[in-house]
Amino acid sequence: MKKAGLEAALELQASGRAAEALDAFLALIAQEPDNTAALYSAAALLFSFDRTDAARGLIDRAAALKPGFAPSWLARSKIRTKQGEIAGALEDAVRAFEIDAATPDLIEHLMLVLPAAFGADCDVDIGEAAPGAVLQIAEALETAGTPLRALAVYQRAVTRDRHDFAPVYFYNSGVILQKANRFAESEICFRLALQRRPAFAEAHLALGLLLESRKKPEEALAAWSTGLARLAADPTAAEEGRISLLNNLGRLREIRRDYAGAEAALHESLLLDHDQSAVLHHWVHLRQKQCRWPVEAGLPIGRDEIMKSASPLAMLGLSDDPHEQFLAAKRYVDAKVGKFERMVPYGTRYGHDRLKIGYLSSDLSMHAVSLLTVELFETHHRDRVEVHAFCWSKEDGTPFRERVRNAFDVFHKIGGLDDLAAAELIKAQEIDVLVDLHGLTANARPNIVARGPAPVQIAYLGFPGPSAIPYVDHVVADAFLFPDELRKDFSETPLYIPRGFQVSDSKRPFGPKPARAALGLPEDAFVFCAFNNNHKITPEMFACWLRILKRSDDSVLWLLEDNPWSKENLLGHARAAGIDPNRLCFAGRIDPKDYLARFQAADLFLDTTPYNAGTTANDALWADLPILTLSGRTYVSRMAGALLTSAGLDDLIAFDLATYEEKAVVLRADPERVSAASKRLSDLKARGALFDTETFCTQFEDVLEGLLKR
Repeated sequence: MKKAGLEAALELQASGRAAEALDAFLALIAQEPDNTAALYSAAALLFSFDRTDAARGLIDRAAALKPGFAPSWLARSKIRTKQGEIAGALEDAVRAFEIDAATPDLIEHLMLVLPAAFGADCDVDIGEAAPGAVLQIAEALETAGTPLRALAVYQRAVTRDRHDFAPVYFYNSGVILQKANRFAESEICFRLALQRRPAFAEAHLALGLLLESRKKPEEALAAWSTGLARLAADPTAAEEGRISLLNNLGRLREIRRDYAGAEAALHESLLLDHDQSAVLHHWVHLRQKQCRWPVEAGLPIGRDEIMKSASPLAMLGLSDDPHEQFLAAKRYVDAKVGKFERMVPYGTRYGHDRLKIGYLSSDLSMHAVSLLTVELFETHHRDRVEVHAFCWSKEDGTPFRERVRNAFDVFHKIGGLDDLAAAELIKAQEIDVLVDLHGLTANARPNIVARGPAPVQIAYLGFPGPSAIPYVDHVVADAFLFPDELRKDFSETPLYIPRGFQVSDSKRPFGPKPARAALGLPEDAFVFCAFNNNHKITPEMFACWLRILKRSDDSVLWLLEDNPWSKENLLGHARAAGIDPNRLCFAGRIDPKDYLARFQAADLFLDTTPYNAGTTANDALWADLPILTLSGRTYVSRMAGALLTSAGLDDLIAFDLATYEEKAVVLRADPERVSAASKRLSDLKARGALFDTETFCTQFEDVLEGLLKR
């Protein structure tokens, strides 16, 4: 009955007997109120008879019953346009486009409703103006502060120049709409541009960036991948467009932790043009993260060019040459950091009764820096100092984040401020000493400290190398960490803390000591542990570890499983060296208290060089796990050695790779010596002498007061 009735009504409509067809559809609706096809068809006929209100009632029901049917939303948009509901009409047209962009008549209707929805009357007569003149007219309207008039010009021109310049008009319309925060409509315009010109590189790029900003990363990646495929199929496509799409594809894949995909995209971009310093340094660091060695393989460039392009962070693990690290930082700062007059001259004294110390960071949350420093913030002597935070951290909702917040006297959120406003706030608060916990790491804002908003500015913990940031006056250090010969290649002057440079949190909870079997470790083996991030592992270091395994019976190497590509590559390197891959064990990331307890299942921590363990070394020692380190010439390569020196375990420091290897083998053969080192750590911790935050705090405050007195 239903099929026959609907078919009969459709046949009447197709034969031009519209009035009879409408009666048939309405009769069918009376029998079957939820027949969406009849509702849609009847609404269309009523609209054609200018019975708009009745058509609206039926199409509303059809759209509600079958919301995935694009023609219903298009019909609803047309009806609402006639009723004067332009904003709602645009919403319906957008919905139809998002369901099925190929819906008949949709594009033409969008050309009508888009400018009208923004009150953009085209009061400029473009007549027969050539496309170039149309672009000039629209650009002039934008420059004059009337972008919606420019939008109307483009929409009128689209109808006229449908097959030639229409893609450019659509693209420019999308840019205008995006600036007006009309993101859905902007997306439509970019997609319309691409319908007309599939190999339009700028539109593919803009669409992907828009989708990324709307928290649709997978769609953004798909947009750029589609663009690359279309550009590859078009012999006239410019190379610059492919490079731009590849670079953004690589950037977003890296953010999504798809390191292999990111590296592949950047590699293809560099093959097209290897003179891209910023791209090259990302590519190098991606290979470091995956343990793909040698890092420079696969490009027609040498080590010198790699080193000139490496980011400051990547350079920490690439070179033990202090001068190369300084040059990498300087190149970055020269390119990224502004040159400003210092807002507050060095050594200015405000004359406060209590020293005002400000800590600058986006890591005042569940992050390695705060896990180390939270007790320092709490321990500062309030009779001597007032402690401020200047923070752009994300709220992670953890109790630890709340503990960090409560550790400060004043907590300034600067996420909504630009760099100048943040610097002005620091100056207005009359901060005596600004401690930069960030340096040149991810999410850094070096243009705050580069304005010099405090009389004394100090680098601490965040970036373990020379930052080259203007007006960062000092770096926290100790005598082992920062020998005199390092001064000539460091932008900051050392502030020596007698107790040692690093603090810790004595309140950190430990989970129960896990059984080795639960961790995938053999019960009776000697476990060498190396939990540094995989990007710190160099081919020379890993080859040394494999030699240690060869020389140490019944031993395994326990590594952090940072990502699947590094794991597979490390296993491959082991096989190539003749080591049974089963002697490599991998540990995933777990809850902090269980992470600390896990160290207790190992026998000896093997450190990396030239990028030593920092927070991880602190964690290992706190868990009574001895560390064997190799100290070099740079600040970052001496961090673990500085901690061992403070703990009186200097014999666990090597200064060349051969000695490091030999010490590891000797320690494996002498488990009592390893146990004695572990017991010393336990005793120091029990006496509060391992990481004595109270003493550090007193000495740190003394040093700061001394600076300002001078």
